[in-house]
Amino acid sequence: MKNQEIVTRFKKSSASQGDQQECVEVAHTADGGRAVRDSKDRAAGTQFHGPAAWAAFVDALKNDRFEG
Repeated sequence: MKNQEIVTRFKKSSASQGDQQECVEVAHTADGGRAVRDSKDRAAGTQFHGPAAWAAFVDALKNDRFEG
């Protein structure tokens, strides 16, 4: 990944508000990708995803391509 510099504040997912246990925060990176972390365990680290990988992930979510 070219640049993992975080250029925005982390924002918590709206689905993680209230009493939800799974809390995810996302911030933009300088290369147009995203940084993702667990809001309850920030010491666990941050994952970085490049622009193409993030776009593919969002597309898969929007098109319900994940089975759970």
